[in-house]
Amino acid sequence: MDSPRKNIVKDKSYAFALRSVNVFKYLSVAKREFVLSKQLLRSGTSIGANVTEAGQAQSRPDFISKLSIALKESVETEYWIRLLRDSEYLTEKEAESLLSDCREIVKLLTAILRTTRKVRH
Repeated sequence: MDSPRKNIVKDKSYAFALRSVNVFKYLSVAKREFVLSKQLLRSGTSIGANVTEAGQAQSRPDFISKLSIALKESVETEYWIRLLRDSEYLTEKEAESLLSDCREIVKLLTAILRTTRKVRH
């Protein structure tokens, strides 16, 4: 269940989703690139959606499942960012900023999942 306390991974994944939307808008308008940017949009926004769903998990396994999906989407998002960088749709600086944020989310999700799996109730 969602806690009234500040949820860093939820906040960061939401902010990253907004960045993903803005990158998609930029790439589709300025660069006329639709395929790779759409993949980034899908995976980049899915992270936060799954983190949010985990906040309403019905059980520990459900919570772990939703955060595991968020982690997989984060890793996939890194792939699309690297591909957009290497195909020169994103500059090195643009890509590194996105990758830094994405990797931070990966680290947070990995730590939460590791801790959650260790705790037995």
